[in-house]
Amino acid sequence: MTTYKHIITTVLTLSLAFSCTSPSSTTPTQPEENLPCGETIRENVLPRLDTLRCVESKVRNGQFFSSILTGAGLSANQAYDLVQACDSVFDVRSLRTGAIYRAYYQSDKDIPSYIIYERDRINSIVFDCQPPYRAWTCSKPVVTERRYTDVTIRSSLWNDMVAAGVTPRLILSLSEIYAWTVDFFGLQKGDRFRVLYDVSLCEGEIMSVDTVRYAVYSSSGKDFPMIMFNQGDGGNIWWNDEGESMRKAFLKAPLQYSRISSGFSYARKHPVTRKVQPHTGVDYAAPAGTPVMSIGDGVVTSAKYEGAGGNTIRIRHNSVYSTAYLHLSRYASALKAGKRVRQGEVIGYVGSTGRSTGPHLDFRVWKNGSPINPLKMESPPAEPVKTENRAAFLKQKAALEASVDTIRVLQYIGKVLETI
Repeated sequence: MTTYKHIITTVLTLSLAFSCTSPSSTTPTQPEENLPCGETIRENVLPRLDTLRCVESKVRNGQFFSSILTGAGLSANQAYDLVQACDSVFDVRSLRTGAIYRAYYQSDKDIPSYIIYERDRINSIVFDCQPPYRAWTCSKPVVTERRYTDVTIRSSLWNDMVAAGVTPRLILSLSEIYAWTVDFFGLQKGDRFRVLYDVSLCEGEIMSVDTVRYAVYSSSGKDFPMIMFNQGDGGNIWWNDEGESMRKAFLKAPLQYSRISSGFSYARKHPVTRKVQPHTGVDYAAPAGTPVMSIGDGVVTSAKYEGAGGNTIRIRHNSVYSTAYLHLSRYASALKAGKRVRQGEVIGYVGSTGRSTGPHLDFRVWKNGSPINPLKMESPPAEPVKTENRAAFLKQKAALEASVDTIRVLQYIGKVLETI
């Protein structure tokens, strides 16, 4: 039984490796063997540091690079010469507060042999502090790994993703992909996300979610699949299983809100006047200053104070749809009537101007001049996959679906093995 389990485990591991991992995107950095000071140094190579004494520090607020050098032991003239010799590699004005740098000393020296400044978690600048002064960039190895996750919401998307060991960066990617399909502030318990995606890893830490290859969002018994397919035209790369663009003409919501404080109604008691009157919009409760976005491309027809509506922006999107954003605290810089705005562009900020009891956005939509409920608006899709690319799209769709099926089978086998 042990031998049987071992064989299946080996097959499982190899299968996952071939199906889920793509090649390294950079060449690993190798230390230079026995590098004496003064010898030529290759790009992207660390010097031999294991025999040197290391002093680690962080860049202080307002600190200059020259003071880092003199603080490490260089004279003012030496620091000046090093900065001048390295200005083509490192711009001293890019010094970042809080960044880590390390000075490496020979045991009998007060002037460092090297100073290594961490530009970010991947890239560093190595400064040779012995004449002739020079500097070069050095990058840690980064690998791309394909992963699959299946998460059902029990408390919140964020909590359940993190509990499943998934990077929160994936949530941001999904919110962008499904922005025109899913209201991420209206997710329900039992909703489910299945995602095949690529991540960049550096020393085991996730640097980014590079590409979401395939996803299925399930809610109330209905599936919303997404297939990544690049037509090479610089445009949309996210499609549903019919080849229609995941991007729609309008976003589901114009801001990140905490709750809907008042819905669309023709007979609402106004919280200020206490009179029953129509409220042909949706009130989104949100903190003052929350950015408000245009739900679609369009032209600003007005941006002015409108009495009970306070600071209001009106946008005409096309010959059919127009929208309004009320009670704003202020408008985005340079926003005025006649300005063309893009979908997702910040146009203003949540406030409580006009007849209002607290910070919120009163959002309104008109179709052919008549008010409609924004929460029930059916947004038309953008252009579908081009006819000449249809066959390639269907082939990629089938390949991605097969990959997901394989991974799910292997995961099931893995769970079975755990019980053996």
